[in-house]
Amino acid sequence: MSDESTDEAVERFLDRAAAALDDYDQGYADADATLATLRTHVDELAASAEGDGDGA
Repeated sequence: MSDESTDEAVERFLDRAAAALDDYDQGYADADATLATLRTHVDELAASAEGDGDGA
């Protein structure tokens, strides 16, 4: 993710988070699976943001 801008990382996170929540709302995933998915996406976003902070 080193070539990715923070804006792109945030946009990807929001898309993936919305998809995870939609799956939960539709009954395709339970709460534990949804939280695990969201945690993974939060971790990915944090790693991307930490990488972008060094180049400014």
